[in-house]
Amino acid sequence: MIEVEALEVTWGRGARAHRAVKGIDFALPAGGTFGLVGESGSGKSTVLKAIAGLAPVTGGVIRLSGRPLGARRDKGFRKSVQMVFQDPYGSLHPRHTVDRVLAEACAIHGLDRREARIVRILDEVGLGPAFRFRYPHELSGGQRQRVAIARALIVEPALLLLDEPTSALDVSVQAEILNLLLDLKEAHGLAWIFVSHNLAVVAQMCERVAIMNNGRIVEEVAARDLARANLREPYARQLLAASRGFDRAVARTLVTYD
Repeated sequence: MIEVEALEVTWGRGARAHRAVKGIDFALPAGGTFGLVGESGSGKSTVLKAIAGLAPVTGGVIRLSGRPLGARRDKGFRKSVQMVFQDPYGSLHPRHTVDRVLAEACAIHGLDRREARIVRILDEVGLGPAFRFRYPHELSGGQRQRVAIARALIVEPALLLLDEPTSALDVSVQAEILNLLLDLKEAHGLAWIFVSHNLAVVAQMCERVAIMNNGRIVEEVAARDLARANLREPYARQLLAASRGFDRAVARTLVTYD
């Protein structure tokens, strides 16, 4: 479904230019799940933004179903590929009700049966009709993220770009949202690219995982190998060790890549 080949993303120009992504490659089949993990600033979220057309692709190519994507994303792309952001409050208009948020997505893509679509998707994400005319400030963090997921799914995409969708939520709520995503994937046959700094979450949610550092993929493994700590690169092993809790000795020997 998605092929990323030698992807480069550079912010700024001249002396102030910053190469955020440095020639990475990966592929995701239809219905597949792929994770990007790494410390803050490793470039993982920038990769999602480049796929979505929200970051400048300065090198390489991104293909959707074999078709190279240009600098601008058309309406067909927007319907096939939807993104769920980290901050569910910041991604929702504070003066729009849940109904308006969902109706607007239908209107943009020219979808029919809007009433039925809104009722159905609210039920699928575990909210129901009681939440339809509420504003974002009347919802909890987990409820807002359910609305964000509903807005993405109401246009019936094939691929979700999930940018740390649970990191702003309480631990118990995180588990609810992750289980919801797994149920929705099975129901809708979704593929996704899941970005997180939490290796345990990505190992649970994805079939393959790429570990990023300083704009590069340093290792790509099957999720089962990540769960078994079957890793080749020193940085990948140290990141896994660090995810289990703070260890001063591990922190002092952390490997980074130029």
